[in-house]
Amino acid sequence: MNFFRVIPVLLVAAGAALAQAPASAPANDSKPTPPAAIKSFDLTAIDKTADPCTDFYQYACGNWVKNNPIPADQVRWARSFSLLLERNRYLLWQQLDAAAKDPKTPLEKQYGGFYSACMNTALIEKKGLEPLEPSLQRIAALTNTRGLAALIGALAADGASSPPFRFGVEQDQKDSSTQIAAIYQGGLSLPDRDYYIVDNKHFQDIRAEYVAHMTKMFTLAGDKPEQAAKEAAAVMAIETALAKASTSRTDLRQPENRYHIYSVSDFEKLAPDFDFTTYFKDVQVGHFDTLNVGTPNFFKALNGLIATEPVDAWKSYLRWHLIHGSASNLPKAFFDENFAFFGKTLAGQKEPTPRWKQCTAMTDRALGEAVGQDWVKQNFPPAAKASMDKLVAALETALGEDIKTLPWMSEDTKKAAAEKLAMVRNKIGYPEKWRNYSALKVEPNDLIGNLERSEIFERNWQLGHLGKPVDEKEWGMTPPTVNAYYDPSMNDINFPAGILQPPFFDFTIDPAVNFGGIGVVIGHEITHGFDDEGSKYDGKGNLREWQTAADRKAFTERTDCEVDEYNGFEAAPAHGDAAAQKLNGKLTLGENTADNGGLRIAYLALLDTLASEGKTINEKIDGYTEAQRYFLGFAQVWCQNQTEQSARQSALVDPHSPGRWRVNGSVQNFDEFGKAFGCKKGQPMYPTHSCRVW
Repeated sequence: MNFFRVIPVLLVAAGAALAQAPASAPANDSKPTPPAAIKSFDLTAIDKTADPCTDFYQYACGNWVKNNPIPADQVRWARSFSLLLERNRYLLWQQLDAAAKDPKTPLEKQYGGFYSACMNTALIEKKGLEPLEPSLQRIAALTNTRGLAALIGALAADGASSPPFRFGVEQDQKDSSTQIAAIYQGGLSLPDRDYYIVDNKHFQDIRAEYVAHMTKMFTLAGDKPEQAAKEAAAVMAIETALAKASTSRTDLRQPENRYHIYSVSDFEKLAPDFDFTTYFKDVQVGHFDTLNVGTPNFFKALNGLIATEPVDAWKSYLRWHLIHGSASNLPKAFFDENFAFFGKTLAGQKEPTPRWKQCTAMTDRALGEAVGQDWVKQNFPPAAKASMDKLVAALETALGEDIKTLPWMSEDTKKAAAEKLAMVRNKIGYPEKWRNYSALKVEPNDLIGNLERSEIFERNWQLGHLGKPVDEKEWGMTPPTVNAYYDPSMNDINFPAGILQPPFFDFTIDPAVNFGGIGVVIGHEITHGFDDEGSKYDGKGNLREWQTAADRKAFTERTDCEVDEYNGFEAAPAHGDAAAQKLNGKLTLGENTADNGGLRIAYLALLDTLASEGKTINEKIDGYTEAQRYFLGFAQVWCQNQTEQSARQSALVDPHSPGRWRVNGSVQNFDEFGKAFGCKKGQPMYPTHSCRVW
């Protein structure tokens, strides 16, 4: 498993994964309520006043968007993802709540105790900052910057927040059978480097509010206002310098930009003022002679900062990250102030996430496969797994046929592509072998201690991969997660049980809607193996060119078409001092390619399935042909509402396009859509010239 690569996933994890719920204040203690049933196909969502050939998203989703405002505890509300996430979270809550009250097994005692500690807000309030005191005292004892490495290593060893970089183990991108040490940039609190370095009034205002927020948090932690302001300014100076030294998300999407093998001695020369020998010893990683330095220039800049920033500034920086990293698990005053800035100001969220949702997500993150193995027993029967296996096979067959007919690809490259496709591993539902959590100690009255021990447990497990054979059966998502992903170094597609539910996957619905839902999801993930990033890895997961030079040139011309196309789409309109926010076609290129390819190959698989059942694509159900139901089923996956603040943030940090453009961008590049809805050539959704890669 590569823990640092930018893994393309179906939807950004913050919006779809149980493990990534937003921070919340304990004041919102609303009770869980059973979720409503989710329709796989919703005729009432359709806005028949819209022209599908002009704006298909509005046609397919208009009424749903109008009638489903964003709940106060959300920043994005999507017809399929959000509703299914709420359902899965409720079912998981039932499991955790029962285990907390009356555990029947050792596993239930463990995850029930974790959940119980998280829900005990009265005890959190009583303890105050006491759980952080050992780490705060370590930071206070720092006397000079030569001790930074030992301090940061000790904080990491204790399970506390330890910026300003990320260190771990990943598959070697050029030898996927081996697992090597890797180190990357990090250390920022705002969502992206642009928040620190873009010089316009919108970002200037955010930076000013961020400094004010830090000042309030330092004051809550016991500083006098003048000292708190001084510390906040010091943190801002260090984070701004780190942001300037950081490589952009767009550039990091390219594997060659994040792969630089150094000997340990040569790496240490990049930052001689930071004692990495001591740091590596403190985090208890095994011996290694070389490592991948994903962002070398960052460490050169870090060394300069260590030399120029005084020790008190670094103490403020580390103290801030410790408090900020624990904010959602500290007393209410810290919760509320954290939510006021990161929830309301940055994301436009009106109310904190209810505590039960936060604790359900936190438990899933810490004990995902412990929780998951009991969750799938109730929510993912063997029959569902067998049906999914058939659907995946149908999509892989369709892509194989698509490759054979590509007009721009030579026979040699087609052969190589077919070989890679044949080597894709399919992981459906949940792991074949569950992780063992017996070494993780959980105390029902020690939330922060549980979190720190969980961090240590996870770090030791991850660092323990160093030098060992790659385990092809490991997963990077927990079973209840509403998401899916493709891993280039593994060359595998992964579909947690959480997404293999209605409305994506429904035994009772016609094939067109199923293929428009889970079929396109499958096609999307398979296509990731052949997008601008995935296509640089071979069937064994190694970073190696397998296209001819002429084919790579033709491929790039086609992906450039998509970049230009999506660059023209608007994520958020101009508002106040903020200019209109356009999409970044290069950042979203991999996901856009996967959306376009997934839509095409799922349609081909649908044709084959209908033919095998003696049906045609033109047969009607509820007044719509199977072709139309396919495209409507696809579009309704992406019906959504999103706050303006969240939309702007997503345009900078999310490699996925917003729902409107995932729909319209894909259908306008696929002529079968225009034919299905009787569009005239030249209309917006049936343009004369369109983009096609796969």
